[in-house]
Amino acid sequence: MTTQELASALRSVISGVHKSLRRQMSSVNTYSMTEIETIAHLGRLGSLLPTELAALTRVKTQSMSQILKEMEEHHIIKRTPSKEDGRKVYISLTALGKNMLEKAKYDKDEWLKTAIENTLTEKEKDLLAKAIPVLSKIIEIK
Repeated sequence: MTTQELASALRSVISGVHKSLRRQMSSVNTYSMTEIETIAHLGRLGSLLPTELAALTRVKTQSMSQILKEMEEHHIIKRTPSKEDGRKVYISLTALGKNMLEKAKYDKDEWLKTAIENTLTEKEKDLLAKAIPVLSKIIEIK
């Protein structure tokens, strides 16, 4: 297999796994991918400015404002004014938002665990475990 063929096959498999994992998120299935991505960024990075969230999710600031408004109405996020600059407002997850994020992670992990247990042999599980550090090296490249 050439490097090009390997790259294409890997992209295809990763894309399929990603789509399968997205389908398992019953706790967030009513939200758009941008909303889910916003929740994930807040879960990973903590408190962020709306402009930072817009940049991370690659949407316009006005679009992010609408997303945040809806998420605030659903009590997923909270706004906290900056102590240094009263014009700035930081966005973070509420307890409900954090619980929703943890439930989504749990749902995906459980689906993946079951899929591994039901489809892979012990030898294949060992091979997959050995592939994790190799795949991790790829995502470290910027």
